Amino acid sequence: MTTKHTVAVLGPGGTGGLLAALLSRSGHRVICLARQDTADTLRGAGIQVRSDRFGDFTAPVEADTALREPVDACLITVKHTTLDAALTRVPPAVLGDALVVPLLNGVEHPAALRARYRPDRVAPGVIRVESTRLAPGVIEHGSPFAEIDLAGDGVPRSRLDALAAVLGAAGPAARVVEDETAALWAKMAFLAPFALLTTRYALPLGEARTRHREELETLVAETTAVSRACGIPADPAQALSRYDAFPPSAKSSMQRDAEAGRPLELDAIGGALLRAADRHGVPVPVTARLVDELRAAGH
Repeated sequence: MTTKHTVAVLGPGGTGGLLAALLSRSGHRVICLARQDTADTLRGAGIQVRSDRFGDFTAPVEADTALREPVDACLITVKHTTLDAALTRVPPAVLGDALVVPLLNGVEHPAALRARYRPDRVAPGVIRVESTRLAPGVIEHGSPFAEIDLAGDGVPRSRLDALAAVLGAAGPAARVVEDETAALWAKMAFLAPFALLTTRYALPLGEARTRHREELETLVAETTAVSRACGIPADPAQALSRYDAFPPSAKSSMQRDAEAGRPLELDAIGGALLRAADRHGVPVPVTARLVDELRAAGH
C-alpha cells in the first residue's frame, strides 16, 4: 500500500478532474483549486466520473480558491491560456517542498515554472488521455487509455518514483522517464500536426488525414525536423502510422476549444514550434502558414 498523499489539483477540468477523482477513490487527500463557484460545487457534490476504463463513480474532494497548506504534490492541469492567472492560486511560499507537476501541452512551460517555484521540484509530465469536463464536477473519460510519463531534470528520483506509484495505484499507467525534453517533444511532435490540421479545417482526424494527406505529411516532416534539431530523434513514418491508427472521429483538444469558442493553445503549440524552428534555422513553411491562418481567423 502506498503512503497516503495530499495532492492539490490546479484546474479540475477534463484531465485534472479525472485524476483528482481517481486519487480520491484510491484513498488520497485531494484539494482542487478553482474559481469560487466551481470550488463550491466540488465541495458539495464531489466529482462524478463516467468511464469505460475506470467505471462510473463519484469521489469526494476538498476544494478552495487558493492553496493554504503544504501538500506532497500539485498537479497543474489548466490550459496554457489561463496558466499565469491560475498560478496565483498556488503561492510559492505555501507550496514549499511539494512537487510541481505540470501536465500541459507544449515545451516552454517548465522554464516559467522553475522561475516561480523551486527548480528542483518542478517535474513536468506528459499525459495521454481523452477526457472532457461536461459540467463542473462531471467528467467523461472517453479513451480506453490514460498514461502518464513523469520527468524532472534535477528532481530527486525517489520523489518521482513515489508519485508515479501513487498515480499508478489510482488507475492511470504511470512511469518515470529519464529525459524531460524528450518526453515533452515526443508529445509535441504528435500533437502539433494533429491540433493544427484538425482545427484549421474544422474536421475530425479521419477526414483531415484523408482530404489533407499531403499537408499532414508535410506537417509531420517539419515537426520531426524541429524535434531532431532540438536533439530529440523522431520518426515521421511512425508518427503518420499513429495518426492512421486513431479513430476517424477523434478531435484534438484545440479543435474542441475552437468549437466551443474558447481561447486556443495556439501559441503554446504552434507558436512554440515556430520559435524552436527559428532558433535552429529549420524551415517550416506549412506549419507557419497554418498558424498564421488560425491567428487570422481570430484565434
